[in-house]
Formats: sequence, C-alpha cells, structure tokens
Amino acid sequence: MVTFTAERFSPKRLSPSRIKAKIEPQLHWKVPMEKGVYKVADKYSKDPRWSNPDLDPVKPEDRTWGAVDYWAYWTSDMLAPPLSSTVSAVMSLGFTARETIPIVFCGFLLCSGALTLTGKMGARYNVAFPVLVRSIFGMYGSYPVIVLRSFVAAMWTAILCVQAGDFLNNCITAIWPSFANFPNHLPESAGITSAGLLCFFLYWMAQTILACMPIKKLRILFLVKGIIVPPRHAKMTSSYMNTAYSALTALNSIIGLFSSMAVNFPDFARFSKNNLAGYNQVLALPIIGTYLWGSFEWYMPAVIAKFDSRAAKFFTAFSFILATIGNQIAAGSYPFSNDISGLCPKYINIFRATLIISLFCVVSNPWQIIKNASGLLAFLSGYSMFMGAICGTMCSQYYLILNKKLNIHELYNGHGIYRYSKVGINWRAYASFFIAVAPLLPGFSKSINNSLDVGGIWKIYTFSCIYGFVVSGLTYYLICRYASDVGPAKIDEAVYPPGKSQTGDVEVGSADSEQDSYEEKNGVVEVAVGAKELK
Repeated sequence: MVTFTAERFSPKRLSPSRIKAKIEPQLHWKVPMEKGVYKVADKYSKDPRWSNPDLDPVKPEDRTWGAVDYWAYWTSDMLAPPLSSTVSAVMSLGFTARETIPIVFCGFLLCSGALTLTGKMGARYNVAFPVLVRSIFGMYGSYPVIVLRSFVAAMWTAILCVQAGDFLNNCITAIWPSFANFPNHLPESAGITSAGLLCFFLYWMAQTILACMPIKKLRILFLVKGIIVPPRHAKMTSSYMNTAYSALTALNSIIGLFSSMAVNFPDFARFSKNNLAGYNQVLALPIIGTYLWGSFEWYMPAVIAKFDSRAAKFFTAFSFILATIGNQIAAGSYPFSNDISGLCPKYINIFRATLIISLFCVVSNPWQIIKNASGLLAFLSGYSMFMGAICGTMCSQYYLILNKKLNIHELYNGHGIYRYSKVGINWRAYASFFIAVAPLLPGFSKSINNSLDVGGIWKIYTFSCIYGFVVSGLTYYLICRYASDVGPAKIDEAVYPPGKSQTGDVEVGSADSEQDSYEEKNGVVEVAVGAKELK
C-alpha cells in the first residue's frame, strides 16, 4: 500500500545537492552500483556480466502488484493511442466497426493467453525477461534475442513520441488557435511539419525526465491514467468487407500490437505478490479492448484536430498525452532499459539505457513510419512474426520441456546448466526460431514492396504471429523430445529466489538468522553453484 507523507512532496527532494548526489555517480564509466546478489563462488565470481541489482530477482518487500494493479495496467495500456491507431488502420482494410469488433476480441484473446503464459514465468521466479530468456536460448544465445526485443521497444517509444507531439500540438492550438498557422519550413517528403517537430522536441524533453521514474511506482501512474483517460466507443463507418486474407492481416495486426509485451511481460509480472494467481489476466485484454474509437481516420491527433470545442480539444489531447506517457514507459522505455542492461550490466543500468532510448527517438526519424496506415501495418506485422516465434519457443521450453522447473542461481552462472554448449548457445531454440521465421520472409518482403512476385507463400504471412508461435513451439518440442535433449537443464526440483516458498519445491535462500537475511539482501552471500563446466 502506498503512503503519502509530507516528506514525499517536500521541496528538499528537488534541492540541488540531492540532484547532484543522484547524477554525479552516473558520470563515471562503470555503473555506480554494487554487485548483484548472485555471484558464483569460483573463478567466474568477478564477472559482472550476469548480475546487478537491476537484473536480480525482485526482493520480497518489492513484490507488491496484485490483480487490481495489473487490470489497472491493462486498462491504461488499452486506452492509449496505439490501440486507436491500430484498430482504425484495420478498418482501412475495408471492415466496418461492427466487423472489426470480433477481430479485435479474438486478437486480444490470443494475446492474453500468451501474456499469461510468459507472465507466470516471471511471477514464479521474480526475474525479468533478459534473465529468463537465458534458460531458453542459452547464456550467450540470449543476446541476439534481447537485441531484437530492444529494437522493437525502441521503435514503439519513438513512434509514440511523434503521436504525443501531435497531441501537444492539439493542446497548444486549443489555447492559441493562431498556432495552427505556424510557418512550415520543411518539405512534404519530411513527413512532419515545423510545428510538429517543435512539439515533438517539447514532449521528448518531458518524457525523458518522466521515464526515469522508478518502476516500483508505476502502478500509481497506471491507476491514475486508467481513471483520467477517456474511453472510445465504436461507430459505423466503412460499408464493405474485404477478403479472408484481409481478415487474417487485421487479426495479425491486433496481435502484433501486444506481441512484444507477450515476450517481455515477465518484466512486470516479476513484481506480482501472488505469482499471478488465477487466470483472470486472460480476460483483461479482450474485455477492455472492446472499447474502441472506430473512426476511418486512423491517426488520433487528426481526429481530435476536428473537434469544434476548444475545451474538448485541449482536455482530450491532454488526457492522451498522459496515456502516451504511461504506454511509452510500459511498452517502450522500461522494457528497453531492462533488455539493454542485460547485455552489459557492468556499464549500462536502467537510467543510462533510458538516455540511450531517448536519443534513439530523435535519430530514428519515427515520423516516416507513421506517415500512413500501410506503414504502421507493415511494421506491426513485421516484428510480430519474430516475437511470435520467440514466444512459442519460450513457452515450449518452460512448460513442456522443463516442466516449469528452473534453478534461479544457475541463471546467473555463465558456465552452468543453461550454457547448453561451449559457446553458450542453445542451438535447438535457434533452430526452431529460424524454421518458423524462414517461410515468412517472402511475405515480409512483399509487405514492404508490393510489386515483388513471391508466389502464394505470402498468404502465410497474413497470420505470421500465430504461425510463428505454433511452428516454433512445436518444432522445439519435437527436437528436444526426439532429437537432442537439453541435458542438465532439466532438473528434478525447482530452485527459487531468497524468500520465495513454493509447495512441493525447494525453497532456497531463507536465512537461519536476521544477520544472514541482512547479508543476503545486501549481496554479501556468495552462492556456490555450477561448479561443473561444460566441456
């Protein structure tokens, strides 16, 4: 429970000395943090690449998220601009609002199933996606997967910056209508106007500061955002139905909206206080996601710009700015920061990764991606095929092969049971990934350049995310079951983080005394695991 005290809002929290104390350590080359809890007591104990406080399992006192918090999170995420843009982009394929609703419901229902499966992984062991993925792709094999997921998060953050900048443009125009006549000195090919670029940078500076907010406090933001941001309701627009493949493309785009979250939901699920008990998360997305704004105008700032009331234009645009900030942190900057810190914990932490993604928002020219609806659909479908294949492999390994049993300490040991080979890569996972993705590449190429003749194989690409999930999961299961077993990675009893108790499994890390508990929390205790190296 969050307590609000006078000290929390004291001006001293913003004093120059306090700000200097927080910023000055970040100016050094190495991360200004103590080593993580999980240090291997052998010759690899000085290797900082696997553990730091941002990557260690969440402490028991920080596991505070319950069912209400996660529903508030999904509510705030659903009422963000990307949902409106994606749904309206789907309608641009030729579907009416009434025809769009069942597509949206089915898409979000499939997303919810995948989110629940991956979320329970993080909630059970209280670790983030960069750590969890080591048990699937290998200690070093996890790096390419983390980079791929980081790129997706970075692109989403950049795209949302442009949309939020246009919402800010709506707010300024509502207050000063003359701003609508702001002189434009950029060519049409730039994909953005001078006023839009100005608003982009104003919002960019604000969101960079807010993105540094600690993740433990995010549930407050999501709750406030879910209350303030207005819902959208459907209304009839288009009057014709397109082909069956258009329906599959629409479904794939809806799934693509949350396909990246299906992979990295452990980043948030690790804060669960009850292991995401129950399956109520399965119902969250399809129920909340049926509140739509079914306008044929796919870009929300363009819809708000047509409001006659200046007050309605200002407050609606402002609420969407708040919605964008929450969505940007949840689906963009925080997952990116988690992923990048997992690549190089010695030099990059969440704070530094936040600055990196903020710079990326500028240099990536995201306004070119959202220039039209077809560009957004191509982007969503494109990355969803990779995310679907990764998610399918994760679920197959965790639920079918390992039977939900992991050794938490071995996830931080570069020469332990999750190394899988001399080079630290699980070739089985990559084999299943590429077998699933390869048939989708011709369709992906055609989505970028429609003039390409790839034959009828492009039809598979219309449901790329579902195809990738099923084929990768099934392929991985068959390889491990009949061709090459994962070996030492299969254990008889699960090993959990300190302070975690599970019926039927071994509890590791519970202290015999208060002193042991104190040392354990502060990273003093060295856990001797993985003494046997793979030859």
